[in-house]
Amino acid sequence: MNRPRFGTFSIVACDRSDGTCGVAVQSKFIAVGAVVPWAETQVGAVATQASSNPAWGPEGLALLKKGLSAKEVVRRLVDADAGRDERQLGVVDARGEAAAFTGPKCMDWAGQVVGDGFACQGNILFGPAVVKSMARAYETTRGDIADRLLAALFAGQREGGDRRGQQSAALLVSKKASGYGASDRWIDVRVDDHPSPIEELRRVFRLYDLTLLNREDPKTLLPIQGEVALAVQHDLSVLGYYTGRLNGMWDAGSRASFVRFVGEHNFENKQQTTDAIWPTVLSYLQERAGAEVARRTQTAPIVPDALSRGPGAQPKGGKPSPTHSKKSTASK
Repeated sequence: MNRPRFGTFSIVACDRSDGTCGVAVQSKFIAVGAVVPWAETQVGAVATQASSNPAWGPEGLALLKKGLSAKEVVRRLVDADAGRDERQLGVVDARGEAAAFTGPKCMDWAGQVVGDGFACQGNILFGPAVVKSMARAYETTRGDIADRLLAALFAGQREGGDRRGQQSAALLVSKKASGYGASDRWIDVRVDDHPSPIEELRRVFRLYDLTLLNREDPKTLLPIQGEVALAVQHDLSVLGYYTGRLNGMWDAGSRASFVRFVGEHNFENKQQTTDAIWPTVLSYLQERAGAEVARRTQTAPIVPDALSRGPGAQPKGGKPSPTHSKKSTASK
């Protein structure tokens, strides 16, 4: 029985300046992010596709970690696999060397473009322009590796992409101690089934970027004082987080309400100071306050006072939820 093959186009890349490595991929295949992309900061990245051998991901990273070059990793993985003729592989190491392999039995069009610090590969494509345009987009796009990887996906799709259509896409980037909780998993966003997965991936990534990533220029941080402090107090008050005076004085009560807002809206990985605010967080706060004002003016109240308190307000009685002990509370 022939094993199923699926058309895919992907790019693996590493930024040699800091060892950040990642993969972007799209396919007419369900949940491609669970199969193709593998990356480890300061080690490298692997894309295993066509009649994919998922073992090539961890095995490839393990070989890179031993110090083997991307070319040598590709050679070893391919030589040891009897099913290589139906497989496709892209590898890049943290030093920026890249290599790729396309088996002779991969479905047309199949091939790759290898460049400085990246490799683009694909199968069942509209033609070679898909990977060529991906390479060109990665080389010419401004921004960090995430911006460039996404640009490569869009460029490949504009040239036709997978000739059977679209279904899923993923972006995986590993960066040293830069992910949530200081993990190396900096970016891991996936669209498992969607008619326009690359556009949906960009939408999800923008939310991910807003909430979790700190990619903005530190020079744009706004000190929370004067008019900015007054604006933040106002919006926190509308949302029910702040109950003090609107005076622009950034005191302990103002900071405490801001900390609670940051935590409840999942900004704690990004907003790590209470005396300055990122412009994107400020815009988000303003948008939420505006939406709350609209809700109060456009929705008739059902429960008394429900519309005038704001979603950040404490429940009636004002008491925090009890702290539960780790000990069992089961009845004896």
